[in-house]
Amino acid sequence: MLLFWHQKDLRVEENLALYEAWKIDKKILPVFILSPEEKLGAATKWWLHYSLEALAKDYAKKGAKLVIKKGDPVLILKKLLEKTKAEGIYYNQTFEKREKRVEKAFKGKVASFNGNHLVGIPHFFNKSGKPFAVFTPFYQALKKELHLPKGSPQKFGKVPPLRSDSLTLLPTKKWDTEMKKFWKPGRAGALKRIKNFHAGSYAVSREKPAVEGTSFLSPHLHFGEVSPAEVWRKIKNPSFRRQLAWREFGAAFVYHFPKTPTQNWNVKFKRFPWTLKPSQLKKWQQGKTGYPLVDASMRQLWKLGWMHNRMRMVVASFLVKDLKIHWKKGAAWFWDTLVDADLGNNTLGWQWVAGCGPDAAPFFRIFNPVLQGEKFDPEGKFVKLYCPELKNLPKKWIHKPWEAPEEVLQKAQVVLGKNYPQPMVDHKVAREEALKAYKTRVQNLR
Repeated sequence: MLLFWHQKDLRVEENLALYEAWKIDKKILPVFILSPEEKLGAATKWWLHYSLEALAKDYAKKGAKLVIKKGDPVLILKKLLEKTKAEGIYYNQTFEKREKRVEKAFKGKVASFNGNHLVGIPHFFNKSGKPFAVFTPFYQALKKELHLPKGSPQKFGKVPPLRSDSLTLLPTKKWDTEMKKFWKPGRAGALKRIKNFHAGSYAVSREKPAVEGTSFLSPHLHFGEVSPAEVWRKIKNPSFRRQLAWREFGAAFVYHFPKTPTQNWNVKFKRFPWTLKPSQLKKWQQGKTGYPLVDASMRQLWKLGWMHNRMRMVVASFLVKDLKIHWKKGAAWFWDTLVDADLGNNTLGWQWVAGCGPDAAPFFRIFNPVLQGEKFDPEGKFVKLYCPELKNLPKKWIHKPWEAPEEVLQKAQVVLGKNYPQPMVDHKVAREEALKAYKTRVQNLR
């Protein structure tokens, strides 16, 4: 008999470590352990609840029972080994600290596999033997070192039943109504997303927030309901594969630079004059900035626990550069509200927009929320979906209602400052201030 330790691989099929364990012994006790060191956001907890439910059902179909525990992984695995007399522990690597403790505690009884990534993150370096700091060479190297395992266990042997701990993961207040309608956590939901994904039009449609042009696979990948290797094999679109590689780039970033979730990768940004006005941060969080594209995106985040990728860049740029609020505040809000809150992606994304990460957008790349709206949501369909108070505005004014003639606003029943806010800042002025702060406090730093 063997123990299988689930982490970010909540699937039975196409699970490398589980398949390797099953080939050795059909009697496997699968266990998921919620560790206190994991600081999960509310939306992540919501997804985890339903994903574990789905995983338990998938195991039941193959004759096994998932055991769920909470506490220190080392202590729990030790108790399970003693109770079941299991001969070893198998798991897929996440390259997190708890794994090192498990390896040390159970030396000789642990077998770990790279079943969650396309490459071996800890050993993946550039030609100089250093971590990659630029994405394109990282991607080129990744394609040469691809790791695409296959194989799924069939029926499991019977093992003595064990009790699970109760986990409180769902919200006490019902804020998840729209999330329940939109998402189906679990492997079945992931496979349906893959089946329904229009890969041929992805390169163009992925930029349009009003259409379902993206794969919506990010939370399924984060929780390991599908592996990146399986997705790589099934979706051959080059543009999409680059996004999968960017996910790997993020994982490598936080592994090789573990302080970056809370510290600037580019140390020069220590001197950037960040401000913190709680009232401004709250308006951004609630989608009440007065910039329709920003507001629609933030409201989408609250309703679905997800945000369109381009919109993530737009709202991040607005927070960091228009409001000059530290990227860490935005990253913390995303961490709590995203169902796909992935440490690597979240950290890399925010530092990329802020200009302080590796291969980052230059600081002077400041997204204009009006122009971004006119380009990627020209009819205003996305804005009207999440900002229904603007639904009667003509498309000419939908992204800049403050410039609309009074008679147009009256006809559309829009009262700025009452049923829709005035812009909280003047983008043109805010942009100049941000550039000046960067030039004087960062760019000229020696």
